[in-house]
Amino acid sequence: MSTYLENLNWRYATKKFDATKKIADADLNTIKEAVRLSASSYGLQPYKVVIVENPEIREQLKAAAYGQTQVTDASHLFIFANDVNVGEDAVNKYMTNISETRGLPLEALAGFSDMVKGSIANLSAEAKNNWTAKQTYIALGNLLNAAAELKIDATPMEGFNAAAFNEILGFDKLGLNASVIAPIGYRHDEDEAQHYKKVRKSQEELFIKL
Repeated sequence: MSTYLENLNWRYATKKFDATKKIADADLNTIKEAVRLSASSYGLQPYKVVIVENPEIREQLKAAAYGQTQVTDASHLFIFANDVNVGEDAVNKYMTNISETRGLPLEALAGFSDMVKGSIANLSAEAKNNWTAKQTYIALGNLLNAAAELKIDATPMEGFNAAAFNEILGFDKLGLNASVIAPIGYRHDEDEAQHYKKVRKSQEELFIKL
């Protein structure tokens, strides 16, 4: 655990990546698996994770991210895209997955399935979109922590034009919305931000004990 905390202290939101350094396939797969194993509400995972390596697409996305060079210079660009209109189809697929994974008949999951469907049905379109977008941040947290364990740099970013990202990536046709992005790779020697002391609230200020 001490190493884990050391790695969290080591990580920071990288401002300048070394474009010549690429993440090894094994490390990339570890990060992908950490994202896949993320917690989500009901376990539904109402999002997709798009990994962009194509340099031409990333140049377009950089323009939609206000010219931030992390988008193009990092080894890989993760885009977390939430389902904008999650509904019964997603729940049915999830129940089938549970059934096949745990060896249970679908009938045994009927009560859980109805509960999840009923809960989602009671949400407005805006509320559903907000709910699924929040789920992507849990997965983002797993990415950041896994990357830190591997001494891979990552930058969580909300500073981009989501509508432009959606258009460039064809998300509108897929019922998805770019919620949050994370370039990952290796910090450049010239990135001054790596030398800054981490600033966080103290435990006394952050936590309330009742």
